[in-house]
Amino acid sequence: MKKTLMVVVAMLTSLTAAFANDYGKYYQNLPVKMEQPVLATIPDYSVNLTDFGAVGDGLTLNTEAFEKAIKDLDKKGGGHLIVPQGIWLTGLISLKDNIDLHLEKNAIILATPDRTQHFKTKDGVRDKKCSPLISASKRKNISITGEGIIDGNGAVWRPVKRSKVSDVEWKQYNEMGGTQTDGGKLWFPFNLKHFGNIADTPQAQESLRTHLIRLTDCDRVLVSGVTIQNSPKFHLIPTRCTNVVVDGVTIRCPWNAQNGDALDISCCKNVLIVNNTIDAGDDGICMKGGAGKKAAPDGPCENILIENNTVYHAHGGFVIGSEFSNGMKNIVVRKNRFSGTDTGLRFKSGIGRGGKTENIYVSDIVMTDIKGEAIIFECTYADKKYSVKEDNGKVTVPQNAEFVPEWSDIHISNVVCRGCETAVSAHGLPGYSCLKGITIDNSTFFYNKKDKDIEAGADVKLTNCKFATF
Repeated sequence: MKKTLMVVVAMLTSLTAAFANDYGKYYQNLPVKMEQPVLATIPDYSVNLTDFGAVGDGLTLNTEAFEKAIKDLDKKGGGHLIVPQGIWLTGLISLKDNIDLHLEKNAIILATPDRTQHFKTKDGVRDKKCSPLISASKRKNISITGEGIIDGNGAVWRPVKRSKVSDVEWKQYNEMGGTQTDGGKLWFPFNLKHFGNIADTPQAQESLRTHLIRLTDCDRVLVSGVTIQNSPKFHLIPTRCTNVVVDGVTIRCPWNAQNGDALDISCCKNVLIVNNTIDAGDDGICMKGGAGKKAAPDGPCENILIENNTVYHAHGGFVIGSEFSNGMKNIVVRKNRFSGTDTGLRFKSGIGRGGKTENIYVSDIVMTDIKGEAIIFECTYADKKYSVKEDNGKVTVPQNAEFVPEWSDIHISNVVCRGCETAVSAHGLPGYSCLKGITIDNSTFFYNKKDKDIEAGADVKLTNCKFATF
């Protein structure tokens, strides 16, 4: 066993060195100066999860084994936690400094369906809210690597709309138990046959639904190779992190998974997103920057490079918003493929959650079978609590509003889209300059209904673009 671990550690160390040398190639010929992320460094020490009493039979709860293994690594200054082949049922996993969670091929970390296990406790008192299955806060040098799977067991958490499933699927959900509301239009995993509730009502329990992997205020983060799937809510959320690399990751969930965002980068700096495959229920690769005054200290998303990714189903292939009050700065998106997304390039926001974009460059994007718009700028994407209203078909907005979206300095080129309802759509807000300095160059669109839906006065310039339909 020790010899095997030594071989694994040697391989991981050499791979880390190779990554450091290889990632520099992505930073050649960028249209804007951008700092390359500093990679996580993990000590040359390793333990196996089974050394701490873990059993990978899909039945045994291994929360305590993960906790003991991470504590052991922490005492040694960090290292690699090897998760071998098996199904490792577990509750919460909290990563610490200098630790790599490494999943070998055929290893599956499966969130326990017992929702009572998803609360942190302190001094015997349980938190009021659930925590993500895997989390890290204010940590440095953390990584999640390997060829295994992290599964959030989302079916016991997510509500299901009747309109989004077949008769067969609807029957399968109801065989779990659960509760129908709104005259049978909505199913909640409340009063399930085999698992207890964690709140008094379906709606209260729904408010406790959490994410799968959340990394907050961390520096030097690597997520590589693994499959992340079936989250209760969003899948992978680095928030206020610096020096982040997400490479070769598969993120997947049912197309109709409620709030099933794949990758949300929130107020992060120096981020590289490459070689990933996404098939999700909501936004694919999404940039977020906080909403309103409360988010101001978090800062913008800045120095983000997104290259060579494939997005299948998602509400948007690449998305900014809806909240970006702290701004978006120095973002390059190039050489990506979107096939079957609801929209392709989606810039969405509304009053109360908007901000300013600077130095956004999108190029060499290919899209097929886009259900809605290939490229869309929208400024009225907002919940009912915000002030934008529809009145007899006209948009009315308050004057002197704060945090109004300002889509500016955005440059899109070399897009090829075969199949979309509308090629380019852009709509601002009356009385506000929401769309300025936007260029779309050297692109081709085959659309089904409309080529351009750009409101008068919007500063959106199209140069050498071709539009065709049936």
